[in-house]
Amino acid sequence: MKIAIVVGGRFHAFNLAEQLNYKGYLSQLITSYPKFYIKKNFNISSDKVKTIISKEIFSRIISKNKYLNKMLNIDDFLINYFDKLASKKLDLNNLNILVGWSSFSLESFKKAQNFNCIKVLERGSSHIQYQYEILKEEYELLGIKPKLPSNQIIEKEMQEYEISDYICVPSDFVKKSFIEKGFNEKKIVKIPYGVDLNSFYRKKNKLNDKKFRVVYVGASSVRKGIYYLLKAFTELNLNDSELLIVGKIDKEIIPIIKKFENFNVKYFGSEKQNDLNDYYNRADIYVTCSVEEGLSMVQAQAMACGLPVICTTNTGGDEILDDGRSGFVLPIRKVDKLKEKLIYFYENRDMISVMGNNAYEKATRSLSWSNYGDKMSEFYNKILSKK
Repeated sequence: MKIAIVVGGRFHAFNLAEQLNYKGYLSQLITSYPKFYIKKNFNISSDKVKTIISKEIFSRIISKNKYLNKMLNIDDFLINYFDKLASKKLDLNNLNILVGWSSFSLESFKKAQNFNCIKVLERGSSHIQYQYEILKEEYELLGIKPKLPSNQIIEKEMQEYEISDYICVPSDFVKKSFIEKGFNEKKIVKIPYGVDLNSFYRKKNKLNDKKFRVVYVGASSVRKGIYYLLKAFTELNLNDSELLIVGKIDKEIIPIIKKFENFNVKYFGSEKQNDLNDYYNRADIYVTCSVEEGLSMVQAQAMACGLPVICTTNTGGDEILDDGRSGFVLPIRKVDKLKEKLIYFYENRDMISVMGNNAYEKATRSLSWSNYGDKMSEFYNKILSKK
C-alpha cells in the first residue's frame, strides 16, 4: 500500500506520516515545512519529503508588513499558491491513497481523478459552512469585527468535499456538522487524534502548595472561547487560585481580555511544544471553552500529564475523555455551568487526583500516536480492500 500526504503546514499530518513511515506505507509527504525540522522532530524518511518552504517564508515576511497585509488576502493567496505547487510535485504513479488536508488539496485531488487512487480529505474542523455560521454568530455576540473564512475558501473546500471519496474527521461534533449539511454518513469517517506520550507525562515533583491552578494552552481567540474562561474565573475570584494562559493572544481579543484584568490571571505567551509539559504539571485542572474546534489536541496532552479536563461539546473532547470520570463536558457559552465545575474541583481537591488518574490511564492506554496510526492503517486497508 502506497500513501501520499499533502498538507500546507503541520497540523497532525507529521504524526500520521511518521506512523505510516513505520509501517512502510508512506510514499510522499508534501508540506511547507523544511526538511530539517521534520528530520529533527519526526522519524520520516527524508527522501519521501517534498517541501514548498517558500509558503512559510512568504507568510512570515508578509505577516510582519501591515501595508501588504491590508493590500492582500495573504492567507488565501498562500493556500492557493501551495495547492498548485503541491499538485506538480505529487507522484500519482502506483499510488493507492492520496490524503490531503482541506483547503490545500483541490488541485491534487483534481489531478488524482485521472489516476486509480482513493482520495481521502482530512478535515480537522467542522464543515466550513457550519464553521462560518457559528463563528459569525460568536463575533456578533462579542461585538468584534468578524474575521471569517472567505467565500473563495468556502467554495474551494466545498469542491474538495465533493471530489473526495472519504472525509476523515476527529470527532462526532465534526461528523454531525457534515451530516447536517447533507453528506452521507458513510462518507464521513471519525478517528480521534493521539498524543506524544514521550513529550507529555506526569512529573513526580509537581508543585505541592495549596494554590488552586487552572491552565489553558492554545491561542487566546474568539474561536477558542477564551472570553468564557476569563469571565468565569475572574467572577468567581477564588482565594489562592491562579489561571495560567499559555499561547498567542489574537489582537482582536485584546480589548475583551483587558476587561478581565486580574492579578490571579497570568499570561505566558507562545511556548515551544517541549516546554508545555512543565505548564501542565504546574496545574490542577485543564480548561478549554472553544466555540468551534474539531478535536483540540491539547486536551489529550493535559490528560497524559494527569489533569482532569473541563471542555465544551465543540472541542471534540467527549471523544477522548469520559464525562464525570476524567473531567466534564459542558455546552458552549455556559459560564454558570463552568463556574459550577470550577467550584467543584476547588472544593473537592481529592477528586482532582481521582479524575486526574482516570485521565492519565485513558491517555496512556489508548491515546498514543501509535494507537492512532493503527486505526488509520486499518481504515486505509479497509477502503483499499473495498476498492
